[in-house]
Amino acid sequence: MGTVLIKAFEISAKVGRPIFIGQDFETGRRQLVPILEGRVAPAALPFCGMVLPGGVDSQLIHPTGRTEISARYGVALDDGRSFYIQNDGIRTVKPEYAADVFAGKIAPSDAYYFATCPQFEIYDESLSILINRLFISSAQRFPDSVKLDFYLIEEQKDR
Repeated sequence: MGTVLIKAFEISAKVGRPIFIGQDFETGRRQLVPILEGRVAPAALPFCGMVLPGGVDSQLIHPTGRTEISARYGVALDDGRSFYIQNDGIRTVKPEYAADVFAGKIAPSDAYYFATCPQFEIYDESLSILINRLFISSAQRFPDSVKLDFYLIEEQKDR
C-alpha cells in the first residue's frame, strides 16, 4: 500500500486589488485580497459550479517574500449543493522577486511555490468526501486571478 494524489477538481477565481492594511519589517505586509468570482471545474469529483463573491484571502507577506495565506470563500455547485472552503497555506517566491512582492507587486506565476491545505464545511451529506478525506492544493497566482488544483489524498490499494 501507498499514498496517491488524485486530482479532484479545480477552481479558477478572479481576485480584486489587494487592500493594504499595514507593513513593517518585523511583522510583514498585511493585505486582504477580495475574491470576486470564479468557476469550479470537475476532475475525479464531478463538481461544476461557481465561486461566490464576497470571499477574502488574508495575506501576511514577510520581507523574504514568504506569504502566509488564509482564504475563505463559498462555492455553489450547478446542482444546487454548496460548500465553504477555508484554505490555508504558504506562497514563497524566488529570492530575486522578494523585494517586489514585499512592496505589493505580483511576480511572474512561475516564480512562486504556492500550496494550501483546504478544509471544507458541507451542508449536504452527498458531499461528505470533502470532510472525510484530506486534500491539498497547488496554486498559481496571476495579476488578477488564482488557479487552484485540489488533490484528494488516497490510499493505493494492493492489486
